[in-house]
Amino acid sequence: MSVIERAEVFVTSPGRNFVTLRITTSDGVTGLGDATLNGRELSVVAYLREHIVPLLIGRDPQNIEDTWQYLYRGAYWRRGPVTMAAIAAVDVALWDIKGKVTGQPVYQLLGGASRTGALAYGHASGSDLPSLFASIQNHLDQGFKAIRVQTGVPGLGQVYGVASNQKPGERYDYEPARRTSIPTEEAWDSRAYLRHIPTIFAAVREEFGHDLPLLHDGHHRLTPNEAAILGKSLEPYDLFWLEDCTPAENQEALRRVRAQTTTPLAIGEIFNTVFDYQTLITEQLIDYVRSAVTHTGGISALKKIMDFAAIYQIKSGFHGPTDISPVGQAAALHLDLAIHNFGIQEYMKHSEDTLSVFDTSYIFENGLLHPGNNPGLGVGYNEELAAGFEYTQAYLPVNRLQRDGTMHDW
Repeated sequence: MSVIERAEVFVTSPGRNFVTLRITTSDGVTGLGDATLNGRELSVVAYLREHIVPLLIGRDPQNIEDTWQYLYRGAYWRRGPVTMAAIAAVDVALWDIKGKVTGQPVYQLLGGASRTGALAYGHASGSDLPSLFASIQNHLDQGFKAIRVQTGVPGLGQVYGVASNQKPGERYDYEPARRTSIPTEEAWDSRAYLRHIPTIFAAVREEFGHDLPLLHDGHHRLTPNEAAILGKSLEPYDLFWLEDCTPAENQEALRRVRAQTTTPLAIGEIFNTVFDYQTLITEQLIDYVRSAVTHTGGISALKKIMDFAAIYQIKSGFHGPTDISPVGQAAALHLDLAIHNFGIQEYMKHSEDTLSVFDTSYIFENGLLHPGNNPGLGVGYNEELAAGFEYTQAYLPVNRLQRDGTMHDW
């Protein structure tokens, strides 16, 4: 019987910090998992190396569900982003191995394809309307059929989610994680934002028409009442969704938002387990599940969440910017292709350096993503090239409310 013989953890930074788990069986088959936790990468590295890897040696790599339950229950301290990112890496790596052993792409092992490809949305942003329009057109020229729209706010400086100095025809390569030893504090003004955003979507609809699916991310910055105001004010512009309109930890807050607006709601990229969704799903307070395979326990766990969501006609919209490595992105695409309640897939193209380290088989064509038909995930890892990109601390910015021109409350 083949058993897990070795499990190695790699850290590399080809433009972005990534943590990769590679599991090798006694038969020489390898599987990859993405253990990246943006801004807290080394905590997952330590958890894997010191606590998870020793438990894997000698286990049967084919028993994916049994290994998942063993790792989840065996720590006693359940849930949390570090634990679930580590378990996700193991789970995805084992699915990769199973696919290679059977000679099948992972989506075939999940029940086969439910569609020919996964509709993807890209990130467009600008500090003003001309730069925003240029960014939207750039994405349309790349083949995107759905666009997330983010914009600067008059009176504020840099706003998280908005690229600066975007030029017509230039590849959109916004990187929000700043390579500093501490997170940057950004000023925020909810009232100015609530006044400004509806005017932006009115202008975008006027310029690009009403057929283009548009999305927007509030990045958890509003109170429940403010979120309800925003959702209501955006109704005339027919958004595909409004994402993270208010802090997601307070599930009951979405009752207030849902009662006030028909704008579709997406939430969950900071969630780690099905329990974070329990109220949101059973009370139908959201329309889209925003979790990442890499932060929610892997393919096994996220598929269960989507099966639960399907009962309530809630669809997927998996997290997929560049803090998800190509390994994690491929895992999401295999799940996208298989589940029947797919909605849309977030997609930011990785840098050339990243794609030199991670060899991918997934393709983007005519607005759709497909994981490819290689056995397993269809992603390779170049250990030699990866070693040339040294880890550097990087953090996402945090917001502080601005009052009378000064930084104030969180």
